[in-house]
Parts: sequence; structure tokens; C-alpha cells
Amino acid sequence: MKSTITFFTAACALFFTAIAGANPVIYKADKANATGKHIVLIASDHEYRGEETLPALARILTKHHGFDCTVLFGLDENGEIKAGESNIPGLEALETADLMIMFTRFQALPDDQMKHIDAYLNRGGPVMGLRTSTHGFKYGGKESAYSKYDFQSKDADYQKGFGHQVLGQTWVGHYGKNHQQSTRITIVPAAAKHPILTSVSDVHVQAGGYNAEPADDWNILTMAQPLMSMEADGEPDATKPPMASEWTREYTGKNGTKGRVFTSLYGASEDLINPGYRRMLVNASYWLLGMEDQIKADSTIDFVGKYQPNTFRGGGYARGVKPLLYNGFESPIPANNETGPAKKPKKKPAKAKAE
Repeated sequence: MKSTITFFTAACALFFTAIAGANPVIYKADKANATGKHIVLIASDHEYRGEETLPALARILTKHHGFDCTVLFGLDENGEIKAGESNIPGLEALETADLMIMFTRFQALPDDQMKHIDAYLNRGGPVMGLRTSTHGFKYGGKESAYSKYDFQSKDADYQKGFGHQVLGQTWVGHYGKNHQQSTRITIVPAAAKHPILTSVSDVHVQAGGYNAEPADDWNILTMAQPLMSMEADGEPDATKPPMASEWTREYTGKNGTKGRVFTSLYGASEDLINPGYRRMLVNASYWLLGMEDQIKADSTIDFVGKYQPNTFRGGGYARGVKPLLYNGFESPIPANNETGPAKKPKKKPAKAKAE
């Protein structure tokens, strides 16, 4: 009997240790400034370090603005964050979400996870989509009850999938040379008084340009100008006139409810360093929640804890990071900067054979 109890205790310990390393990361607002609103942030893209952008944004939204935030990551079989992995445990958090912020790319989530995103969209919940979320899902012929969300969907009632149907655009293509040309974002004069643009200025981001194909239902807020360098004072690319970069629109849930949408074609880890861009995302969160009357021009948007993001590149995510390392407000983001597999030792030159 004693051995059975010991085994059970050990099994429980292992179970809860595993859970502790898995999703989600939860940030709770102080009672003094709590809004009672719950935001779920979903990060799993392959290149732009959404797994660094979103926990940093969540901490700002919780600590300075009173929103409870749940952050979910793509995880590998060891419970470690793996950028772009189509396995995001914890999506049931969307059942109580007032806002979903998404930074995903080419996800083919299992049905028991995807059903929570589907249910959220069916009820018309507000959505913020960053960068690669325009092509956030890709099933590539895999059988799924949710294949209509594929960025190339040919579903008669859901053409071009989630990106087109919710965010307003699916993947179109790069505009200029990514990793070589940064982007200056300017406000559309007619949109200058939109609440999302309150105190937003001098926006410069590291991510390169994306093509945009505006639709009639876009309310375009900003335009993006590709530059000839990665510097804020870089010369504009004369061959690339400005294109739309951020906009709002509405989509309709299955129950007929209209959901607010804010789409940004940017949002890479280093983009968040720019105060103007960071403020725009914070303001957009208020607007999406219908709280635009509470946006303050001088609200705090400082980072909470150390934020020293990795430069975005394919496969350049920090290895060995479990979500638990982002619990609390003081741990650094990223938890480490080991962005590649360990280098294999060089082989010793073979000894010359005797003749």
C-alpha cells in the first residue's frame, strides 16, 4: 500500500511539474487598476519573434493598464517554446476572452485546439492580428474540420481563409527587401483623430514592407514607406510608394455579431521597441474592447522587466525556453538569447596515411 501511495505521489509531482512548464502564462492586474477585461495573446510564428513581442505587450497591458492577460505559445513535445509549432495548448482560455491578439503563421492546429479559436470567432469577439497572422493558418490538404481557415482557402463561404475573412487580407507578398529595408509608418491625415492614433508619432519599425490590397471596408489608419536602410533616418525607396500598413474593419460572427478588428502588417520583436508603434498597439487594445474613451495621451507604455529582443529571422528563436520562465513581471524577455542549436565540434583533420 505504501509503495502505491509513493508511486501516486511521485506521478502527481511529475504531472504538476509538467503543467508548470506548459501554457499558459497568466498576468493578473492589480485590484487597484483592474478593468475586469481578459485578453488572450497567441504566439506561434516562424520568423518575427512573436513569442517575444506578445509576452512583452501582455506585461504592459496588465501592469500599466489593468487588463488580465493570458499568453499562449507554440510548444514542442518537451513543453518548450518552438516558434511556429502547430501545438498551442491552453486555447480554452478564449472561452472567457474579451479580446484575442494573434501573431501566428501557417498553423495547422489539431481540431481539439482549433475549436476554441473557431468558437471565439463564431461569437464575433474582437481581434488584433499582427504581421504573419494574415496567413496565420495553413492546412495544406490535411484533414481538419477547420481547414476553411487556411490562407488559401477555396471554401465557397470562406474564400482565402482567416486572413481575408477576419483581418481583411490574406498573404499578398513582400514589398521591398525584408531584413535589408526597414519601414517608416506615417498617419493618414484623414484618420489623425482616430482613438488608436492618440499620441502616436515617429513610428519606425525593423520589419520590411508587406504588400497591401485595400478593400472598401478598410478604415486605413497608416501608410508604410520602405526605406533604403535599417535606420530610422534612412532614405525612402523611390521605387516603392507608401502602402497601407494598419487598418480597422469589422467581421461578422456566426451568430450575426459584429466584431471589431485591428490589423497591423508589422509587429516583429524589434518593432515593439519603437514607442510610437508600441503605443499604437496599446491604444488599439482599448479600441477593440470598446474602451476608446479611456485612452490617455500620456498613458504609460514602458516595458515591464528587461526586454532585449532577438533580431527576427527564420529559425532564430531562443531555445530551451519554457513558458514558466515568463511568469511574473521581472524575468527578461527573451529568457535567453541562445537562438540556434549547439554547434557541432569541428572534426579533427585526418592523419596522413603512410605511403
